[in-house]
Amino acid sequence: MRIAARTSSGATSALADSPAAEEWLPGWRERLRQEDWTPWLIIALGAFLRLFLLAIKPPHFDEGINGWFVDQLVKNGFYKYDPTNYHGPLHFYILFLSETLLGRNLWALRLPVVLASTLAIWLALKFEPFLGRSVVRLAAIAMAVSPGFVFYGRYAIHEVWLLLFSMLLFLGLFGLWRRGTPGYLWCAGMGIAGMILTKETYIIHLGCAAVAVIVTSISHKLHRADDPRSVKQQWDYLDFGMVTLIGVFAIVFFYSGTFFHWSGVKGLYQCFTAWFHTGEAGNGHEKSWPYWLTLIARYEWPVAIGLLACAAAQLFKNILLRYLAIYGVGVLIAYSIVPYKTPWCIISVVWPFLFTFGAAVWLVPRAYQRIARGVAAAALAVSLVYCVWLNYFRCTTDTEPYVYVQTYNDIWKLTKPLLTLADRDPVYYQLTGHLVRTSAYPLPWILGDFPNVGYYEHENLPSPVDADFLLVQEDRIPEVEAKLRNSYYTMPLRIRSFQDTSKLYLSPKYFREFFRGKAPDFVGNAAHAAPQR
Repeated sequence: MRIAARTSSGATSALADSPAAEEWLPGWRERLRQEDWTPWLIIALGAFLRLFLLAIKPPHFDEGINGWFVDQLVKNGFYKYDPTNYHGPLHFYILFLSETLLGRNLWALRLPVVLASTLAIWLALKFEPFLGRSVVRLAAIAMAVSPGFVFYGRYAIHEVWLLLFSMLLFLGLFGLWRRGTPGYLWCAGMGIAGMILTKETYIIHLGCAAVAVIVTSISHKLHRADDPRSVKQQWDYLDFGMVTLIGVFAIVFFYSGTFFHWSGVKGLYQCFTAWFHTGEAGNGHEKSWPYWLTLIARYEWPVAIGLLACAAAQLFKNILLRYLAIYGVGVLIAYSIVPYKTPWCIISVVWPFLFTFGAAVWLVPRAYQRIARGVAAAALAVSLVYCVWLNYFRCTTDTEPYVYVQTYNDIWKLTKPLLTLADRDPVYYQLTGHLVRTSAYPLPWILGDFPNVGYYEHENLPSPVDADFLLVQEDRIPEVEAKLRNSYYTMPLRIRSFQDTSKLYLSPKYFREFFRGKAPDFVGNAAHAAPQR
């Protein structure tokens, strides 16, 4: 240890004695001292909350569907866009890249969305030149600790990408308004392209953004804002042409299945027919108009304050902040009108209210500033407590409104012993399994590496019915058990809410070690018929 210490000390001394180091080290230390670490601490907090125990909950139903689509992409060589699926193709190609690099596992499935959700916090801080440092930092903190933004920032679903690209669009619009540089033109253009590549609901956001321009203009005439004029633009037709070309190319490239499925491009407009029908019908997801308000009141206190502040939007002297408030209220009204509602949409709806929350503190008269800051701090503290409670203790508890169509931990009864065996020896990937039930997701993705697993819905049954493991839905248990000849360990297994309880069968031949000292509790017909010795 002393030798190592001398060596390290000697190396440091030698480095410090070099002329280059003498010039570089003091400057490096000075830059560290001058660096404003607050934004990085906010981003680090948000990243930690999103990454910590990322695989604590089983894959959600939609995660299983999305993972299965990625498997089909691998099988076919491209993603075959289906307009009745609504969601754009970009998310699946990103998941494909992640799984290619990291393997078919839950971390690889969720990590891209975690990174996008964290990037949204960083993007919120980039609004500082237009909305002010205090406003954007409060907004970024609120996003970092929000129960909903964290909860759905840990799901491999599309909504986080819509959030990210919506924010990128508005950063571009604000930058063009105040700076007019080509870089902000690229932000706006790529924001629109990304939204189109993500989800059909982009049409709501773009429509509300356009209407908000008109409403903000009227608002300004009624009560003038400070310096509403836009600056002279520094980009030219060539810049606009390049942004348009790249955006259109990306849209065509992905919707056409990387040029292998050209009919997918027609889905850009075909999707709206099915979407309008589903949005109106609800298809089991219909909710009344106050749904978003109830979620905000329960989980998102900073958002609630920001929404209330929008009632005083006329008092916002910053025209961009007033525009953002009007846009946010417009999107909330539009999403409230549509009967079809799923809770994860909330993150792409309420993000403007995080900025009005940050601005609300400064609307309060100077004499009450201390109280306003205390209320904001309390709201953020409550948000953090809810965030931790929801994401690490009740993430599969379906009495929580955010926990929606979530897979129960019951699923581990099958996947943990099965994957334990397969990790120990790849030969176990060849085990035979029969899943005799409807809507078994996310199991088709989880068990995608097991080639001998079959899925049987309606009246279908395998022949023979016996297998190394089976999962049978409740109303088909008598039918299946009448055909079983072997013995099994059994237990109830419920995949998710709104679904009957299945029965799991595990063969003692392979799973005996997980039931030490216990005899199989189901004995098939062959065993019953065998002579007693």
